[in-house]
Amino acid sequence: MKAEERWQARFRASRTTLPVWARRAPHRSIYRSNATGTWEVYAWDRATGQTRQVTDRPRGTAHAAVDPTGQWIYWFADTEGDEFGVWWRQPFTGGPDEPVAPDVPPGQPGGIALSTTGLAAISLAGDGAFRTHLVRPGEPSQLLHEHPEAAWVADMSLDGQLIAINHGEYGDFRHPALRVVRPSGQTVGELYDGDGKGVLGLRFAPVPGDRRLLALHERRQRQEPLVWDPVTGEQREIWLRDSGDLAAEWYDDGRGLLILRDTRARSHLHRYDLAGGGLTLIDTPHGVIDDAAPRPGGHVEYSWSSASRPPVIRSSNGQVVLNASGPPAPPSVPVEDLDVPGPGGRIHALVSRPEHGSAPFPTVFMLHGGPTAHDRDAFSPEVAAWVDSGFAVVRVNYRGSTGYGSGWRDALHGEVGHIELSDVAAVRRAVVEHGIADPARILLSGTAWGGYLTLLGLGTQPELWAAGIAAVPIACHQTSYEDEAESLRAYHRALLGGSPDEQPERYAASSPITYVDRVESPVLILAGENDNRCPLRQIEKYVAKLAEHGRDHEIYTYDAVRGSLVVAERIAQMSMQLDFARKHVG
Repeated sequence: MKAEERWQARFRASRTTLPVWARRAPHRSIYRSNATGTWEVYAWDRATGQTRQVTDRPRGTAHAAVDPTGQWIYWFADTEGDEFGVWWRQPFTGGPDEPVAPDVPPGQPGGIALSTTGLAAISLAGDGAFRTHLVRPGEPSQLLHEHPEAAWVADMSLDGQLIAINHGEYGDFRHPALRVVRPSGQTVGELYDGDGKGVLGLRFAPVPGDRRLLALHERRQRQEPLVWDPVTGEQREIWLRDSGDLAAEWYDDGRGLLILRDTRARSHLHRYDLAGGGLTLIDTPHGVIDDAAPRPGGHVEYSWSSASRPPVIRSSNGQVVLNASGPPAPPSVPVEDLDVPGPGGRIHALVSRPEHGSAPFPTVFMLHGGPTAHDRDAFSPEVAAWVDSGFAVVRVNYRGSTGYGSGWRDALHGEVGHIELSDVAAVRRAVVEHGIADPARILLSGTAWGGYLTLLGLGTQPELWAAGIAAVPIACHQTSYEDEAESLRAYHRALLGGSPDEQPERYAASSPITYVDRVESPVLILAGENDNRCPLRQIEKYVAKLAEHGRDHEIYTYDAVRGSLVVAERIAQMSMQLDFARKHVG
């Protein structure tokens, strides 16, 4: 198979997300799959083995849920991929769609929580506010919570009597507080640790009448599980000796927790026994677990991959849970770890080398989005496409990345953008010194926040980069703030210390458009016409400045936010990036 055929086959290979099942009807599951070429929602009855496609939308479907009784499938319908819309639902066995809350205006989705009683809580953002509504079929909706700072529903107890809401009312969207309320709006309890320590609500215990809520706290400089009874106020912190950030999920009987530990770009699973405090490692292959959940009976299902092996849905009992339709994705190369001394501490980077050719290679620095995310030893069709085309790929978990404790993540303040790029520059020096990268043929690229860093790097580090590729980037923080969705405005305020009116110097100092006259290398920009995360107008302003200064640039726009839900669009964009790199880097 030729290199181009191989990387395109990886994009086209069918993939599925981890199945999510109804709490009180675990044989009824839903999952998302790209089997048709677009990511859509599917229903799977495990008792009969039957599956059916639930949604069929030109731009795909990103959000879905199944109610605890297994009677209804809920899904979010936006307009042409703009992430702004309303919730619909459909009977699990099939039938006509119906709007969940016909009297609630459209908005940006902030979560949905469902109970066994038919009560639903939905969070939507729009018009300068974050709102959570209670909805009962056939009745007018009830406004449960409204605030100008970010808030989103985390979960609802099975009986619908307790609703958990994460919120940033105390001025820090990045470190939320957790509130539990009654359907009347009465506050039952609240957790707020303050001082840059968030409390994130996850799930109520999956046992009828059980009030306990599972959450994550940051009291010891990383995310760790906490079990909280909001009525009595009783708290139980779960501590693990091993390093890494932790996530958690209830076992079906409420007696144990599944702990997902993420450290140095790999994942590990443990069972924690709440009665005795015992911790048991669950054997999983070396790599990354995107999602995991315990099934009734005690075994665990999880979505796994590594840099060299494509994703698969596995079970801790040794079985493959779902077999994707069509041929499997071709494997890729394993990833190498690189630790580099940096201006803020040791930087962990991942390096992927081509199987053929000799070093030093033409190299692409592929910066992750977020910034509260991190690169991992997981399968990536994009990374594999670059490697197949003869490029080494370097990914940097710069300051601001998750997975290395709260201190590393929260180091991103003040000189936002410049902090991350100083870490990237340190790793660039290292891969050149190690003979991995050809210093004259290093390209900077990224998507969303990574695209923002790409544009900023081209302007502030022009001597380092031969070319740049920025997908859906932030080019001007102030203009982006004016046009973006409410949740992104809240994030901007938390990250930069206020709005553009309150912090004009910080917004300007961190904006790529401020340094556009210093750009020397050619740049390719990909932008979504309907994107409310990285809006088009601020990118057009940046491109106009590039043209004004006579800088070499190309721009491609498409009619979706990211294009990530449509396989053909992802392939077209990948091909365009490779052509651009060959043209300018060789």
